[in-house]
Amino acid sequence: MRRLARLVAAATLAVPLAAAAQETTLRLVSAFPENSNYVQHLEGWIKQFNAAGKGLLQINFIGGPKAIPTFEVGKAVSTGVVDLAMTTGAFYTNLMPESDALKLAQVSAAEQRRNGAYEYINQVWNKKANLAYLARMVEYTPFHLYLTKRIDKPDLTGLKIRITPVYRDFFQAMNASVVTTPPGEVYTALERGVVDGYGWPIHGIFDLNWNEKTKFRVDPGFYNAEVSIIMNLDAYKKLSARAREFLDQQALALEAMNDHWKRYNEEETQRQAQAGIQIISFDAAVSKQYLERAYEVGWAGIIKAAPDTGPQLRKLLSK
Repeated sequence: MRRLARLVAAATLAVPLAAAAQETTLRLVSAFPENSNYVQHLEGWIKQFNAAGKGLLQINFIGGPKAIPTFEVGKAVSTGVVDLAMTTGAFYTNLMPESDALKLAQVSAAEQRRNGAYEYINQVWNKKANLAYLARMVEYTPFHLYLTKRIDKPDLTGLKIRITPVYRDFFQAMNASVVTTPPGEVYTALERGVVDGYGWPIHGIFDLNWNEKTKFRVDPGFYNAEVSIIMNLDAYKKLSARAREFLDQQALALEAMNDHWKRYNEEETQRQAQAGIQIISFDAAVSKQYLERAYEVGWAGIIKAAPDTGPQLRKLLSK
């Protein structure tokens, strides 16, 4: 009986030890500063992920741009320096130019999973950059042009505008002189007059204190801000089937939270008005031309840089 009791006790102790041995921890980095709403939203998801994945799969958030600079995050994931990243396609066009096409999506993330876009994105991301595209966690969010000087038509001649690849072609088509800086340097650039404005989503300027140096917002907004979770493809393949299934389920759960951005964007629009940011708007005909030009230029740039994949991405991501 004593021997049996010892065996039972040993088996009981072995259960949590076996579970712990099977648990995998993935390292995740953010391309955005840790005080941004994106990171706060992400951390809520990570907390739920780790609670549900105990004994199987965990995420260790190692930080923002102080850990890995913004424009190096894509490469860090591709080469396996980290396993996961929260970033936007505009920040890793150095790996694959078509990553910037995600901003041009006119259909929701849910529809992209239904119409084959999600599957095609993964085919391209797998092949070209050793990346798995897991989930889009920001959508329903237009970009805007923010300025320190008033304009009365969509012409940026004589103005220096901070850009990312998201709106480089569009702003250049409006005759802007463009400047590329990491998000953390924009405040100083505005303060010193190095730039006269910048492109950014409707939300997020308060996270970075850019509202203090911003006087105008140009309406209407254009494109659709995209922030997604990408993963090193080799790391994804190394996971057990059970862990991959759990990860895919959690990615879907993250996308299911995206209505959050609709509410948040309404709040941020009101907050900008209260902060004294004035709206610059054009008449209906000019506004229509402004938006058509944005998409025309955006897709032209993608297809020129990636003629093999750009046309299919346009077909799947457009209305």
